[in-house]
Amino acid sequence: MTRSLIAILRGIRPEEAVETGAALITAGITSIEVPLNSPDPLDSIARLAEAFGDRAQIGAGTVLTAAAVADVAAAGGKLIVSPNMDPAVIAETKRHGMESWPGTFTPTECFAALAAGADGLKIFPANLVGPAGLKAIRAVLPPETRIYAVGGAGAENFADWFAAGADGFGIGTALYKPGQSAAETAAKAARITAAYDAARPAG
Repeated sequence: MTRSLIAILRGIRPEEAVETGAALITAGITSIEVPLNSPDPLDSIARLAEAFGDRAQIGAGTVLTAAAVADVAAAGGKLIVSPNMDPAVIAETKRHGMESWPGTFTPTECFAALAAGADGLKIFPANLVGPAGLKAIRAVLPPETRIYAVGGAGAENFADWFAAGADGFGIGTALYKPGQSAAETAAKAARITAAYDAARPAG
Protein backbone atom coordinates (compact mmCIF):
# COMPACT_ATOMS: atom_id res chain seq x y z
CA MET A 1 0.00 0.00 0.00
CA THR A 2 1.27 3.44 -0.94
CA ARG A 3 0.57 6.07 1.68
CA SER A 4 0.78 9.81 1.08
CA LEU A 5 3.00 10.38 4.09
CA ILE A 6 6.40 12.05 4.23
CA ALA A 7 8.53 11.32 7.28
CA ILE A 8 10.46 14.41 8.38
CA LEU A 9 13.68 13.37 10.12
CA ARG A 10 14.78 16.72 11.49
CA GLY A 11 17.95 16.40 13.53
CA ILE A 12 18.87 12.87 12.47
CA ARG A 13 22.56 11.98 12.29
CA PRO A 14 24.09 10.01 9.41
CA GLU A 15 24.93 7.01 11.59
CA GLU A 16 21.24 6.72 12.56
CA ALA A 17 19.77 7.27 9.12
CA VAL A 18 19.72 3.77 7.64
CA GLU A 19 18.33 2.03 10.71
CA THR A 20 15.66 4.70 11.09
CA GLY A 21 14.82 4.56 7.39
CA ALA A 22 14.42 0.80 7.56
CA ALA A 23 12.00 1.15 10.49
CA LEU A 24 9.88 3.65 8.56
CA ILE A 25 9.80 1.63 5.35
CA THR A 26 8.90 -1.56 7.21
CA ALA A 27 5.99 0.31 8.80
CA GLY A 28 4.82 1.47 5.38
CA ILE A 29 6.16 5.01 5.10
CA THR A 30 8.17 5.22 1.90
CA SER A 31 8.81 8.95 1.48
CA ILE A 32 11.53 10.32 3.73
CA GLU A 33 13.01 13.79 3.96
CA VAL A 34 16.07 14.92 5.88
CA PRO A 35 15.84 18.65 6.60
CA LEU A 36 18.99 20.47 5.59
CA ASN A 37 19.30 22.03 9.04
CA SER A 38 20.07 18.55 10.43
CA PRO A 39 23.65 17.45 11.22
CA ASP A 40 25.49 16.46 8.00
CA PRO A 41 22.20 16.13 6.08
CA LEU A 42 23.72 15.32 2.71
CA ASP A 43 25.55 12.36 4.24
CA SER A 44 22.28 11.07 5.69
CA ILE A 45 20.50 11.54 2.36
CA ALA A 46 23.28 9.72 0.50
CA ARG A 47 23.15 6.79 2.92
CA LEU A 48 19.36 6.55 2.71
CA ALA A 49 19.37 6.83 -1.08
CA GLU A 50 22.00 4.12 -1.42
CA ALA A 51 20.18 1.78 0.95
CA PHE A 52 16.59 2.38 -0.08
CA GLY A 53 16.52 4.38 -3.31
CA ASP A 54 14.93 1.50 -5.19
CA ARG A 55 11.94 1.24 -2.84
CA ALA A 56 11.53 4.62 -1.20
CA GLN A 57 11.55 8.28 -2.17
CA ILE A 58 14.43 9.96 -0.38
CA GLY A 59 15.02 13.68 -0.32
CA ALA A 60 15.55 16.86 1.63
CA GLY A 61 13.45 19.36 3.53
CA THR A 62 14.08 22.98 4.45
CA VAL A 63 15.61 23.50 1.00
CA LEU A 64 16.00 27.25 0.52
CA THR A 65 18.33 27.74 -2.45
CA ALA A 66 18.92 26.40 -5.94
CA ALA A 67 22.48 25.48 -4.93
CA ALA A 68 21.10 23.30 -2.14
CA VAL A 69 18.86 21.53 -4.66
CA ALA A 70 21.93 20.62 -6.72
CA ASP A 71 23.67 19.31 -3.62
CA VAL A 72 20.71 17.08 -2.78
CA ALA A 73 20.58 15.78 -6.34
CA ALA A 74 24.27 14.93 -6.17
CA ALA A 75 23.63 12.99 -2.96
CA GLY A 76 20.98 10.88 -4.69
CA GLY A 77 17.86 12.65 -3.43
CA LYS A 78 14.67 12.65 -5.49
CA LEU A 79 12.44 14.89 -3.38
CA ILE A 80 12.74 18.59 -2.53
CA VAL A 81 10.51 20.07 0.19
CA SER A 82 10.70 23.70 1.26
CA PRO A 83 9.03 25.84 3.92
CA ASN A 84 8.57 28.63 1.34
CA MET A 85 7.73 29.14 -2.32
CA ASP A 86 10.80 30.14 -4.34
CA PRO A 87 10.46 29.83 -8.14
CA ALA A 88 14.23 29.43 -8.52
CA VAL A 89 14.22 26.43 -6.17
CA ILE A 90 11.29 24.89 -8.02
CA ALA A 91 12.97 25.42 -11.40
CA GLU A 92 16.24 23.86 -10.25
CA THR A 93 14.36 20.93 -8.73
CA LYS A 94 12.60 20.20 -12.02
CA ARG A 95 15.84 20.66 -13.95
CA HIS A 96 17.24 17.75 -11.96
CA GLY A 97 14.13 15.64 -12.53
CA MET A 98 13.15 15.70 -8.86
CA GLU A 99 9.78 16.24 -7.18
CA SER A 100 9.11 19.77 -5.95
CA TRP A 101 6.95 20.42 -2.87
CA PRO A 102 7.20 24.10 -1.88
CA GLY A 103 5.63 25.52 1.24
CA THR A 104 2.56 27.65 0.62
CA PHE A 105 0.13 29.43 2.89
CA THR A 106 -2.11 31.64 0.76
CA PRO A 107 -4.01 31.10 -2.49
CA THR A 108 -1.58 33.49 -4.19
CA GLU A 109 1.39 31.35 -3.15
CA CYS A 110 -0.42 28.16 -4.17
CA PHE A 111 -1.11 29.40 -7.69
CA ALA A 112 2.40 30.85 -8.04
CA ALA A 113 3.93 27.53 -7.01
CA LEU A 114 1.86 25.61 -9.55
CA ALA A 115 2.73 28.10 -12.27
CA ALA A 116 6.42 27.63 -11.44
CA GLY A 117 6.12 23.87 -11.94
CA ALA A 118 5.62 22.44 -8.44
CA ASP A 119 4.49 18.83 -8.31
CA GLY A 120 2.44 19.43 -5.18
CA LEU A 121 1.82 21.94 -2.42
CA LYS A 122 2.92 21.78 1.19
CA ILE A 123 0.41 23.80 3.22
CA PHE A 124 2.55 25.14 6.05
CA PRO A 125 2.04 25.74 8.86
CA ALA A 126 -1.16 23.78 8.44
CA ASN A 127 -2.34 24.40 11.99
CA LEU A 128 -2.73 28.10 11.16
CA VAL A 129 -4.65 27.41 7.95
CA GLY A 130 -6.81 24.73 9.56
CA PRO A 131 -9.08 22.29 7.76
CA ALA A 132 -11.63 25.05 7.11
CA GLY A 133 -8.99 27.22 5.47
CA LEU A 134 -7.73 24.35 3.36
CA LYS A 135 -11.26 23.55 2.22
CA ALA A 136 -11.67 27.13 0.99
CA ILE A 137 -8.30 27.10 -0.80
CA ARG A 138 -8.94 23.67 -2.32
CA ALA A 139 -12.19 24.94 -3.82
CA VAL A 140 -10.36 27.33 -6.15
CA LEU A 141 -7.32 25.23 -7.07
CA PRO A 142 -7.19 22.88 -10.06
CA PRO A 143 -8.83 19.64 -8.91
CA GLU A 144 -5.75 17.54 -9.72
CA THR A 145 -3.54 19.59 -7.37
CA ARG A 146 -1.87 17.45 -4.71
CA ILE A 147 -1.86 19.06 -1.27
CA TYR A 148 -0.03 17.87 1.83
CA ALA A 149 -0.77 19.38 5.23
CA VAL A 150 2.36 19.86 7.33
CA GLY A 151 2.49 21.20 10.87
CA GLY A 152 -0.57 20.43 12.93
CA ALA A 153 -1.79 17.37 11.02
CA GLY A 154 -1.48 14.02 12.75
CA ALA A 155 -3.11 10.82 13.90
CA GLU A 156 -5.72 12.65 15.94
CA ASN A 157 -7.08 14.71 13.03
CA PHE A 158 -6.22 12.97 9.73
CA ALA A 159 -9.94 12.50 9.06
CA ASP A 160 -10.63 16.23 9.39
CA TRP A 161 -7.86 17.07 6.95
CA PHE A 162 -8.92 14.43 4.45
CA ALA A 163 -12.48 15.81 4.60
CA ALA A 164 -11.10 19.30 3.87
CA GLY A 165 -9.29 18.08 0.77
CA ALA A 166 -5.79 17.12 1.92
CA ASP A 167 -4.15 14.36 -0.10
CA GLY A 168 -1.41 13.57 2.38
CA PHE A 169 0.75 14.75 5.24
CA GLY A 170 4.27 15.52 6.32
CA ILE A 171 4.90 14.17 9.82
CA GLY A 172 7.78 15.40 11.96
CA THR A 173 8.06 15.15 15.72
CA ALA A 174 5.13 12.72 15.98
CA LEU A 175 7.37 10.27 14.12
CA TYR A 176 10.92 11.24 14.97
CA LYS A 177 12.81 13.27 17.53
CA PRO A 178 16.61 13.48 17.56
CA GLY A 179 18.24 10.63 19.39
CA GLN A 180 15.28 8.29 19.58
CA SER A 181 15.84 4.61 18.86
CA ALA A 182 14.81 2.86 15.68
CA ALA A 183 12.43 0.74 17.77
CA GLU A 184 10.69 3.86 19.02
CA THR A 185 10.49 5.20 15.49
CA ALA A 186 8.96 1.92 14.36
CA ALA A 187 6.33 2.07 17.10
CA LYS A 188 5.41 5.67 16.27
CA ALA A 189 5.28 4.86 12.56
CA ALA A 190 2.93 1.95 13.21
CA ARG A 191 0.55 4.24 15.09
CA ILE A 192 0.69 6.90 12.38
CA THR A 193 0.06 4.46 9.53
CA ALA A 194 -2.81 2.78 11.39
CA ALA A 195 -4.46 6.14 11.98
CA TYR A 196 -3.87 7.16 8.36
CA ASP A 197 -5.38 3.94 7.05
CA ALA A 198 -8.41 4.31 9.31
CA ALA A 199 -9.01 7.91 8.24
CA ARG A 200 -8.31 7.65 4.52
CA PRO A 201 -11.47 7.89 2.45
CA ALA A 202 -12.51 4.73 0.62
CA GLY A 203 -11.48 4.60 -3.02
